[in-house]
Amino acid sequence: MIRTAALDALPVREAVPALVSALDDHGTAVLCAPPGTGKTTLVPLVLAGLVGGGPRRRVVVAEPRRIAARAAARRMAWLLGEQVGGAVGFTVRGERVVGPDTVVEVVTTGVLLQRLQRDQELTGVDVVILDECHERHLDADTVAAFLLDVRETLRPELKLVAASATTDSAGWARVLGGAPVVEAAGVSYPVETVWAPPARPVRPPHGMRVDPAQLTHVASVVRRALAERDGDVLCFLPGVGEIARVAGQLGGVDAEVLQIHGRAPAAVQDAALSVADHRRVILSTAVAESSLTVPGVRVVVDSGLAREPRVDHARGLGALATVRASRAAGRQRAGRAGREAPGAVYRCWAEAEDGRLAAFPAPEIRIADLAQFALQAACWGDPDAAGLALLDPPPAGAMAAAREVLVAVGAVDPAGGVTARGRRMARLGLHPRLARALLDGSAALGARRAAEMVALISEEPPREYGDDLAGAWRQARAGGDGYAARWRAEARRLERAVSPAGRTAGTGAGAAAGAAPRTPLGCGTAAGGHPPDPAAGLVAALAFPERVAKARGEGAFLMANGTAAQLGDGSRLRSAPWLAIAVADRPPHSASARVRLAAVLDEDTARVAAGHLLTDGEEVHWEDGDLVARAAERLGAIELAVRPLRTPDPVLVRAALLDGLRAEGLGLLRWSPDALTLRARLAFLHRTLGGGWPDVADDRALLERADDWLEPELSRARRRADLGRIDAGQALNRLLPWATGEAVRLDELAPERLEVPSGSRIRVDYSAEHGSPVLAVKLQELFGLAETPRVAGVPVLVHLLSPAGRPAAVTADLASFWQSGYRAVRAELRGRYPKHPWPEDPATAEPTRHTNARLRR
Repeated sequence: MIRTAALDALPVREAVPALVSALDDHGTAVLCAPPGTGKTTLVPLVLAGLVGGGPRRRVVVAEPRRIAARAAARRMAWLLGEQVGGAVGFTVRGERVVGPDTVVEVVTTGVLLQRLQRDQELTGVDVVILDECHERHLDADTVAAFLLDVRETLRPELKLVAASATTDSAGWARVLGGAPVVEAAGVSYPVETVWAPPARPVRPPHGMRVDPAQLTHVASVVRRALAERDGDVLCFLPGVGEIARVAGQLGGVDAEVLQIHGRAPAAVQDAALSVADHRRVILSTAVAESSLTVPGVRVVVDSGLAREPRVDHARGLGALATVRASRAAGRQRAGRAGREAPGAVYRCWAEAEDGRLAAFPAPEIRIADLAQFALQAACWGDPDAAGLALLDPPPAGAMAAAREVLVAVGAVDPAGGVTARGRRMARLGLHPRLARALLDGSAALGARRAAEMVALISEEPPREYGDDLAGAWRQARAGGDGYAARWRAEARRLERAVSPAGRTAGTGAGAAAGAAPRTPLGCGTAAGGHPPDPAAGLVAALAFPERVAKARGEGAFLMANGTAAQLGDGSRLRSAPWLAIAVADRPPHSASARVRLAAVLDEDTARVAAGHLLTDGEEVHWEDGDLVARAAERLGAIELAVRPLRTPDPVLVRAALLDGLRAEGLGLLRWSPDALTLRARLAFLHRTLGGGWPDVADDRALLERADDWLEPELSRARRRADLGRIDAGQALNRLLPWATGEAVRLDELAPERLEVPSGSRIRVDYSAEHGSPVLAVKLQELFGLAETPRVAGVPVLVHLLSPAGRPAAVTADLASFWQSGYRAVRAELRGRYPKHPWPEDPATAEPTRHTNARLRR
């Protein structure tokens, strides 16, 4: 019997007529309804014609999470007075509860994505509701884009609703082709906000780390809420680890403490979503943020933290980062407290900080690994996703990285077109890396063993299982915990998915991507007393070939992608010569990745799994101050075998010697004093006259013209010592402007020496990078010279020296010096050097480099 009173109590009913009208007129609509108004439960029933008397239509509701999909279906079935599987059913990965009379089906966005790839028309479906679209999960954005494509090209009658409490309504209305925005006013019950910041500053989240003081504060706020308010308390925390730590600090509270997250056993999830006759504290990740009514909750404690994916595309490493939750997430969380009665939300930050939070969560398409998205787009026929209606376009760099992965695993061809193998991968509902491991691993190990290993990697096992993949497999097989139950179900699903064609999985496109070996696998090295399991290493290496790693000692490894990796101190894998690293992350500001889950590997299996990374060729490069030439076999960045190369390719040698000159400078050549002077003279002329005079001051500029001045000597060189035999001065002469005839004017424009009145020829110093040339000469040798000498029209800077050759004065204007400066110099030095002439009128005196006595002779 339909629970009419409960349906009538849902505030969204006031907006339903406007929503129905919008769909009838436009075919699309955006529904903004605050938490607790019934948008997830009443709207699908009305649109399906199950309540309200409308026409009977088939409605699919897409939810971002499995727990939300199951809960929404159960709630709608309860409102109809039925069991799930009647008029309302649900389908999530590994579980389907529908019947012949089902007209409302709640599915996860991942399930709907798979259906669209199999049947683009969504045959028999009349309405699709994208619930909680504000969360901006990648699957949800992809589904929305595909559905809009279907409406435009195949089924214009298909109706679409984007629904959320806190969505970017303008953005979704634009994407849905100018869809009307329908708003449901009010919430079920008011929710009071209590600001509860820590008394002392706490460190902001860093990577995955949360300041323990922050978690202690959250636990104290939970205790405060229990004391100040009635009803159950729902506390939001970023992850499983934080939930466990806060639970440990709530010992002795007068309430049952439940832990809810994606890995929690179904029985625990069901307990949290059921009515209880005692008080409870429910510690939850974001899984309880949307679509769920947790009975009895009157208080929400919000830590203000969330987890988002981050990807290091250059190293092929992913990680979760703890971030401040957005304002939209805060509104969603607060709404959980007002579902059944007036409530309160305790926010563990200051009110002044609230306005500085991001308005919405970062869309996954901007920050996540896009390999799976790129494969779905390729299967859809749009490899670049250029024609898809997306709120945010995928970043070009992330798409390029995704394309590289797909080509490597044989899912797409180099042009981006999907292969038959790629279509099969997409149907498995796995990341393309894991799909490759399942297909190729099945050929070598059998479908069951490969499926078990892939299932273990696809949902990382609990930390207490350890970092040894083979050991985690043994523990999962023997375990009775919630993780082990989910693992068994997923392994069975994957085995069924791959078994019919498992015999040919390693052929065709897979062979080009590193197909599985068909010979007996090597055994590597035992870990922790157990015989090594080659299956674990093979599957992990097939999934992440660039993460096969060779030991470097003390638990340190080098991965094929060039990144260092480090095992924990207590790891049983530290003695392994090779590893296949399944799960790793790189803490912020760390050069090394941290190994979370890995398997012992042998070199032969590494060569097979990462065959596309194998290279064998000449390596000629500058290393440790000299040229190194060798033949090297490498697996990516890992050096496998090396032998000296006696006759390296001259082209490679020349390039390596140029690298050495770039690294260590042109000082590697032979620079005589005359060569250094020539370089300075040419630099002065380039600076002063420009034109055809070469730029020789900068090593980089000279090296860019190596062909013009270092040949043929450079091509004849074979090592560092040969560079030292190249006469740099002779080589620089090749850069003079011979073609224009200006080269013959070098000595005229920038003479190496200038003749002074005494008859001496004094060397000019052109080495000042930006100043004038310098003429350093004894003062007495310039008597009678009224004008300052010039070179290329530039006055030289005269350094006047004492008879002992020490600086006495500096001037660029000799006439002025003779009139004023000379008297002071004469007064200071004539007593010190009485044997030398110090006439009162230097302008008319005889220039000399000799003493008075010599002059008298």
